Amino acid sequence: MAELESIERSLRDLVPADLYAALWVDPSPKTMVKVFDHLRTLQHILIDYVPRDVAQQPPFSPQIRHRWHRGTLLFTDLAGFTPLFAANAASGRAGAETLLALINAYFAQMVELVSKAGGNLLEFTGDAMLVQFRHEAYQSEGDHAEIMQAIYAGLRMQRAMENFAAIETAQGCLSLRMRLGIHPGQFVAADIGTPLRRAHVLLGQPVLVAKRTEGAGVVGRVCLSQAGRDRLQPTAHPLHLEPNGDSWLVVDDLSAEALGEYDLTLSRRRPASSVLFDRSVPGLLSEIQTSLATLEPLASYLPRPVLQLLVNTAAARRIPPAFPTAAVAFVNLIGLPEAVDAAYPDDTDGIVACFSQAFALINGAVERRRGILQKVTYHSVGSELLIHFGVLAPDPEAPLRAVEALVAIRTLINQLRSPLSQGQPLAITCRMGLTYGPVFAAEIGEPRGRREFNVLGDTVNTAARLMGRASPNQILLDAATRQALGPNPDYRCNFFGELCLKGKAAPQPIYSLEA
Repeated sequence: MAELESIERSLRDLVPADLYAALWVDPSPKTMVKVFDHLRTLQHILIDYVPRDVAQQPPFSPQIRHRWHRGTLLFTDLAGFTPLFAANAASGRAGAETLLALINAYFAQMVELVSKAGGNLLEFTGDAMLVQFRHEAYQSEGDHAEIMQAIYAGLRMQRAMENFAAIETAQGCLSLRMRLGIHPGQFVAADIGTPLRRAHVLLGQPVLVAKRTEGAGVVGRVCLSQAGRDRLQPTAHPLHLEPNGDSWLVVDDLSAEALGEYDLTLSRRRPASSVLFDRSVPGLLSEIQTSLATLEPLASYLPRPVLQLLVNTAAARRIPPAFPTAAVAFVNLIGLPEAVDAAYPDDTDGIVACFSQAFALINGAVERRRGILQKVTYHSVGSELLIHFGVLAPDPEAPLRAVEALVAIRTLINQLRSPLSQGQPLAITCRMGLTYGPVFAAEIGEPRGRREFNVLGDTVNTAARLMGRASPNQILLDAATRQALGPNPDYRCNFFGELCLKGKAAPQPIYSLEA
């Protein structure tokens, strides 16, 4: 039928192969109801996979969009995950399930506390989180109220970490701890990329300062930037602060009654489910078309292989965790994200457009080599792109394909046409780190709430640390990647030296890749 043919292309991507075939062979009301039910379930899943702003206002236009926001950012970083990974990795699937239950218990508590404080969880970054407290929600009370909400949320989150202070494992009693940083400012929220693959990103110096504030913090404490301290009203808050270099540590001497359990509760992200009243073929086709129109822009925020995994597991509403061996890369894009400045708003369009082009081209280079650009995340300088190969399917050539992709990405970034900032072209550079080894791949977050498919573990952390030690346009590799590449006439690996990396007991041999 013509109506079915008009939506056939969309059904390929959003319906499991067996259900697609059943609909094509037997387009009866019974089969169409199954398709509608699947699409409704998938819609619930995708809404939980994207930030609240995206879920509430999906980008129906193919054009990139951006908007200035004023608010407070809260970054977290988890300490102690690597020993827990090691304690469970040897147990295979059972160990993966144990680790998933633990990490999701942590995230469920943190997400609940963030939500009760009015925060918007923008993303999971490995075992870390980025939360936004938007100024508009507290506009009548000013900056002070917004920052206080973030601080109170942070204190509650640190208190909740007591639940993870003594975790029994086969390797003894382990613990999870957390650093947490808070910084206010004006920044740009942008939806970049192409209709096939988008990303929701924050741009501007306040994002980088918030990340640096978390990095300068102390485990178990809430760290507040100097700008955050300056915006507090001393006579209106009961907080005590201790100096911590260029930032401040909040003294948690509040009583349980003074801190409370929540500040405000936001309505659920998920819209009401559609109800089928007309079960005729035309009525069902109309409902399916409406579902597809809603799903397609949401689906564009996920890497296509991850989207396909969600489509195929929608009925179970769960992705089994695993410990695959993968090549993991971090690309630090420097020069664009930090150039966005509220004092020069006329430059914003060009910078966002260039960042969107870079993301689209990098994603294309990665997908062409069967890799996954997992997400854009944040660094103390510029933005990071997390990329991996071989996570969803075993692939002995993953390191080689990762190297090919990084060399191509380096060329793409060097060829970008620089936008102007304050009348001058921006200097755009990159630096990269690549590792090869076991990772923890799982759907992390709330099992029936805000969550994402992600990769975690020492292999991921080491890739990030190698990236941080690289020079502009340099690609650093660990020894496992160097060994996996073997002799290759196209790529030369020069010994860079032995580096002391965070989390490693001994210096690690590192190599620099020359194409």
